[in-house]
Amino acid sequence: TAFALKAFNQNLLYYYSPTQVEAGEAPAARSIRVGGLVQNGSVQRAPGSLEVRFTLTDFAHTVGVSYTGVLPDLFREGQGIIARGKLSGEGLFVAEEVLAKHDENYMPPEVKDSLKPHADAAQAMNQGEGT
Repeated sequence: TAFALKAFNQNLLYYYSPTQVEAGEAPAARSIRVGGLVQNGSVQRAPGSLEVRFTLTDFAHTVGVSYTGVLPDLFREGQGIIARGKLSGEGLFVAEEVLAKHDENYMPPEVKDSLKPHADAAQAMNQGEGT
């Protein structure tokens, strides 16, 4: 039973928001999930490779993400995503997988919950851009 419990514990993937990562709540040595919205203007692709860097935000804090591979078709700025990977020593999140749901109206529940506390600030910021 002890071995099964230990194996189960090692395979759990905990979810963290950019605010929790910024606060140091996310462990650096284990695989985790980080979610938020892809910040507008943050996507940078390395020429001639599959490497892409972008910033995730929950409207309060941000975390930089690096990923090498093919991104989901609906990956774009402003899209809610979840990335699975590990934090590097420099505070960059190195993703092994990036997930985006194929319905444009869908947002992963974890991302939606982590954005709620900051939704009013984001709405005010968006209204200020239009004036």
